[in-house]
Amino acid sequence: PNMAETVLNDKAPRDSVAVSRKDLPLSCPRPRDELWNMHPRVYLPIEKTGEATCPYCGVHYVLER
Repeated sequence: PNMAETVLNDKAPRDSVAVSRKDLPLSCPRPRDELWNMHPRVYLPIEKTGEATCPYCGVHYVLER
C-alpha cells in the first residue's frame, strides 16, 4: 500500500471500548493505557450520541446504557 492508504488505515476505527457514566468526562488516552501508546490527551464528547472516536488513535468508545 502507498503512504496515503497506510495513514487512512491507521485511522480506521478499531474494536469498540465500552465506557460507563463513571468514566465521564471521557478522555483518550485513558489513565490505564500503556505509556508507549500515549498521544496528546483529548476529551471526547460522548454524552449526546453515546459514542465517540478518538481523532488520534481511532479507538471507538461506546457509552453503556
